[in-house]
Amino acid sequence: MRILYIFPHPDDESFGPARAMAAQRRAGHEIYLLTLTRGEATKIRHKFGWSTEEMGEARFREMQEVSKVLALADMRVLDFPDGKLKELDPWLIEGVVREEMLRVKPHVVVTFPIHGISGFHDHIVTHMTVTRAYLELRGPEHPWLQRLAYHTMVTAPAEFPWHVSVTKPEEIDCAFDVTDADMEE
Repeated sequence: MRILYIFPHPDDESFGPARAMAAQRRAGHEIYLLTLTRGEATKIRHKFGWSTEEMGEARFREMQEVSKVLALADMRVLDFPDGKLKELDPWLIEGVVREEMLRVKPHVVVTFPIHGISGFHDHIVTHMTVTRAYLELRGPEHPWLQRLAYHTMVTAPAEFPWHVSVTKPEEIDCAFDVTDADMEE
């Protein structure tokens, strides 16, 4: 099975989905990742005195390591402006997402739920554009496209100092546990 994860920033895959990705890969699935931005606007850059360009390059290099560690079938990191997805024409983002779905031909597409976990607008824009592209493509012309899934949490991890939106357990129709081996990756 081919599974395509789509998130807006480098590290969005690391706050939970990475464990699922590792488990799925170990189960024999092909895992793909599309990241819409290089994550250059993160405030952590000030700690290093880096420009947004330098931060974007550093995070891009980190994503190359993520791809190796998770043994992804393929990963693409785009250059949409970090923190500004809401300012872009959503058709532009949706078009790129649609092209990636057509290229990968995933059976399952995974992205953020409607609340975007943290409520950050880049997460919500990603939810909207991925959902819309999926719904437009789904049908007899693309029989490989079988499911749209939202990676979510039922409890907010104690180590996250910011607000995290959770999904009620009764709203989740597909779940699986990860093992210690998944945590090690």
